[in-house]
Amino acid sequence: MDSQAADPVPTPRIPARTETPTERFEAVLNSISDGVFSVDAHGRITFFNRAAEQVTGVSREDALGRPCHTVFRSDICKDACALRYTLETGQPIVDLMVHIRSAHGEKIPVSIATALFRDRADNVVGGVETFRDLRQVEALRRQVKDGYVFGDIVTRSPAMRRILQSLPTIAGSDSTVLITGESGTGKELIARSLHRLSPRSGGPLVAVNCGGIPDTLLEAELFGYERGAFTGAVRAKPGRFALAAGGTILLDEIGDMSIQLQAKLLRVLQEGTYEALGGVRTETADVRVLAATNRDLPAMIREGTFREDLYYRINVFELKLPPLRERMEDVPLLVEHFIRHLSALHEKTITGMSSNALRILLSHDYPGNVRELENIVEHGFVLSPGTLIRCEHLPEWIRPPSASSNPPALETLDEVERDFILRTLRNHGFNRAATARQLGIHRSTLYRKIRKLGVALPETDGRSSRQGGGRKAAATTP
Repeated sequence: MDSQAADPVPTPRIPARTETPTERFEAVLNSISDGVFSVDAHGRITFFNRAAEQVTGVSREDALGRPCHTVFRSDICKDACALRYTLETGQPIVDLMVHIRSAHGEKIPVSIATALFRDRADNVVGGVETFRDLRQVEALRRQVKDGYVFGDIVTRSPAMRRILQSLPTIAGSDSTVLITGESGTGKELIARSLHRLSPRSGGPLVAVNCGGIPDTLLEAELFGYERGAFTGAVRAKPGRFALAAGGTILLDEIGDMSIQLQAKLLRVLQEGTYEALGGVRTETADVRVLAATNRDLPAMIREGTFREDLYYRINVFELKLPPLRERMEDVPLLVEHFIRHLSALHEKTITGMSSNALRILLSHDYPGNVRELENIVEHGFVLSPGTLIRCEHLPEWIRPPSASSNPPALETLDEVERDFILRTLRNHGFNRAATARQLGIHRSTLYRKIRKLGVALPETDGRSSRQGGGRKAAATTP
């Protein structure tokens, strides 16, 4: 007998099962966050991915083989089915907003796109539709609608609300008002609101940009001139004070007015009278004067470039408008307002802005304030071919590199809100009381949001640092 052990009998290998191309394709579609389903040439569902199950509340097993309109019950299924249109015409649909009804009866806004399925012989064998759940976007739109609307001014900012709430009282007098704030903060809108609310609303509102007219011409522009007052004055012309009689005059950028002209304006405010250039007749200034500037007038007084007596004359009431970077809670509200205005003006249906695009806007500092934001939104409105303004439609200079080359998936409203709250906290040195005031919510509401959204906080907050430290901050119990 052979003493050597016999070689072990090799275990036969069972070949690994190879996925078919169809299975691999379905696995990919099941991994994405958008709902996807396909139909055959008769409109019966042949594929239904996991996201479609989650959004509609209908299982894959219940959906397969059924006509798509019995599953989605959208507001266009009966009369203008998007997928049927694509099957009949060959024309795809991109980014159309519709509402579907879930298995539980919930009306869900979605953005849909359609395309054809063809076989190797290029025959149409069915179609595919993708849809994106827009409930988060709709929730954001409802949030911004809770803001404060005053004429053409929309805001959720407590600071701006205080200003707007004071306007009816201030408008009721004839006292001068000084409106200050950076360029683009809405000074002219405030002036127009004051005029509209005033007893002089039936008269004209005349605006003069004191910084846009050469000083040699500004006096003639304000007070008018008589024939022959200077070379080229072939006929008399009334000035802006005369044109504003019975109404309001807005002296915009008053800080750019020369010292010499400031003295003449002071006389108008003190005595209510003036003379036209080359004239001898004293005219009465029957106007309410509003002044606006983005300059630091107290600093100019110290420098000797603005008259102190004129400053106190125009500063009976001062309305100081905060820059947009200090009221970032207004950005979503303003975006909604501008989109609504542009849609009406251009007869183009844009329903809103994607969460990712809005997040980009919330991370910008806006040196040009509200006017800059309006231009950004208009840029996106013009470039958007669908119903949503997305990252790629924003101006290239505001987009981060990743947003330009590979736009990220639609983020949740919670992610946008978490990022916004964290940004506001940082702006206030993590002082929760100051943050709550800027956001226009109660501190307890802010605490709940911090806990719910998992906002990470430092060990000390803004109040602790000012009081010498020692007070700890916790993410769960702010």
